[in-house]
Amino acid sequence: MDIDAWLWWLIGATVLGIALVVTAMPELGMLAVGAVAAAVTTGVLGGGAVAQVVVFAAVSTAGIAVVRPIANRHRAQRPRFASGVDALKGRQAVVLERVDASGGRIKLAGEVWSARALDTGRTYEVGQEVDVVDIEGATAVVM
Repeated sequence: MDIDAWLWWLIGATVLGIALVVTAMPELGMLAVGAVAAAVTTGVLGGGAVAQVVVFAAVSTAGIAVVRPIANRHRAQRPRFASGVDALKGRQAVVLERVDASGGRIKLAGEVWSARALDTGRTYEVGQEVDVVDIEGATAVVM
């Protein structure tokens, strides 16, 4: 049984597509696109073995050259909307019980939180507004 070259390229593209789904590596997707382009080269355009390999290499390389920088840029970006504890950092709170280096209580985002002062020599009195610098466990670090 003799299988045409274009069918081998499509089988290769399918294997690369499955590997893409399993590993989530976008480069494998670009190789799969290159394999489809090589299949079109041989099946539709009647290109020889050299043309198939050249098309596969050119399309795969061009795809990777375009996709990799875009993927890296998206991977490096921070989420646009902070959620959870990250959303509380930088917010203002009101002191409910005196806050110093050893502890205290604040009202933050409608909830009562334990808090401690960032500066160990600083004390915040009841009613004062403070800025939340960090959250360590269930304790807000304020200044």
